Amino acid sequence: MDKTNQAANIQDDKTSPIPSDNMKSDYDAPPYSDMEFGGSFSEKAIRMAFIRKVYAILMAQLAITVAFICLFLFSEPVMKYTMEHTEMLIIAVVLSFVLIIAMSCCSNVRRTYPLNMICLFLFTIVESFMLGTIAGSYKVDEVLWAVGICAVICLGLTIFAFQTKYDFTMMGGMLFVTLLIFVIFGFLTIFLYNEVVRLIYACIGALIFSLYLVYDTQLLIGGNHKYTISPEEYIFAALNLYLDVINLFIYILQIIGSRN
Repeated sequence: MDKTNQAANIQDDKTSPIPSDNMKSDYDAPPYSDMEFGGSFSEKAIRMAFIRKVYAILMAQLAITVAFICLFLFSEPVMKYTMEHTEMLIIAVVLSFVLIIAMSCCSNVRRTYPLNMICLFLFTIVESFMLGTIAGSYKVDEVLWAVGICAVICLGLTIFAFQTKYDFTMMGGMLFVTLLIFVIFGFLTIFLYNEVVRLIYACIGALIFSLYLVYDTQLLIGGNHKYTISPEEYIFAALNLYLDVINLFIYILQIIGSRN
């Protein structure tokens, strides 16, 4: 699932993090802020609990996704049935768009428990189903290589985001513009498709979502970074990281794999 729709619908959140005058209530406030944390938000314990909660949710999402990938890789009847019923993929794509728009644009959806967890769970199931169908068209060893490389890259970038003194949270606007150009280039590759173009496109995609992973991680950890994400937005933070990881995996898979 490409991150384009999320980036397009939360453009104002990433590029204009300061709330406007008509956004007074806590539920109408954007998830990002460039103000220093005060009161309870300034406490390190709250921020650390927030980080642990987000990564716990992310690990559960990735576990579900890995289970779906294994199901499609090692169960030929499941893969065959899915290919014969393409309406399932169409429904999955529609549900994916609806859920991501709802969670990205409606603060009451992503902040109201248990509605937020239900929506995130459904989105994870839909995305895992689509990712399973993609992985099923590759060889098992290619998928395993992609998983291993993606895991190493994500771990390395996460450690880098926690340790580096460079502030990537100011790159939101630039990353969105880059992603928009990348999507337009993707439409052009439909008409100019060949192996070289596919490889270049996959490499650029992997680079973009690697940067997004660092960007979203620094929004999560807060600290001395200019922009941070509110601890109330644990669903939004987990959603961002999950999209970064699965998109990075898809492009790595395209780089090292060849279609069956």
